[in-house]
Amino acid sequence: MSVQEPGSVVRRMLLGSQLRRLREARGITREAAGYSIRASESKISRMELGRVSFKSRDVEDLLTLYGITDGPERESLLSLVREANVAGWWHSYNDVLPSWFPTYVGLEGAASLIRVYEVQFVHGLLQTEEYARAVVRRGMRGACQADVDKRVALRLERQRHLLGEHGPELHIVLDEAALHRPYGDRDVMRGQLRHLAEISERPNVRLQVMPFGFGGHSGESGAFTLLSFPESDLSDVVYMEQLTSALYLDKREDVAQYELALKELQQDSPGPEESRELIHRIAQQH
Repeated sequence: MSVQEPGSVVRRMLLGSQLRRLREARGITREAAGYSIRASESKISRMELGRVSFKSRDVEDLLTLYGITDGPERESLLSLVREANVAGWWHSYNDVLPSWFPTYVGLEGAASLIRVYEVQFVHGLLQTEEYARAVVRRGMRGACQADVDKRVALRLERQRHLLGEHGPELHIVLDEAALHRPYGDRDVMRGQLRHLAEISERPNVRLQVMPFGFGGHSGESGAFTLLSFPESDLSDVVYMEQLTSALYLDKREDVAQYELALKELQQDSPGPEESRELIHRIAQQH
């Protein structure tokens, strides 16, 4: 699978949203749908959210329950089951990834718009290889060199998608702290800051810096990512990484709160050109 193609994660989400639409159109409860495939109501909920893999037999039985017994719609959805169970390109990195992260990589690779607020360090999509290596070493203490190399390789692979011909829009607000906190030596930091300034001039990248001088702001709850997809059936997703897990939010009211927070961060931060000047000034200090 090429990096430009939507991943299996998104195909699961698409299939789940279609099954939910069909179920609701027939006025069938999740409990009744679960009973028809010998599963719980919560299993139907997870299927409709694309959180679990699909068995062809289960989908066949649900489609029959929903009145889709033959024709192109049934065949199209069953074909989507097969595609949804194909591993994404990032599958080969699973041995060095936290259990929750492959889902994020799949969503990121399929997004048409990625909006981010980052605090701790430069976002992975904007890291140089040397800076990424320093970040990964810090986060994987005790890991062997091969595992560190593999994690860095994944980060660079994700960047190729951003910089490719069909790359997504990336709107990012970096807290100024991320530009000062050292990862690697002075040369690494200087190189990272110069790279940030250069990549901020790309047409699909909008980079702003929230300066120390602003004080309190709407990003006080910490870093988060908003992912939007070209498929109209897919809702936006908020991703927040935690120490031992990750949180995915797709309820409209939750997403709206984070959209508002990011909009305020963008309004309160200097624009891209002024932010680029700030990055250059900080680079000169290293």
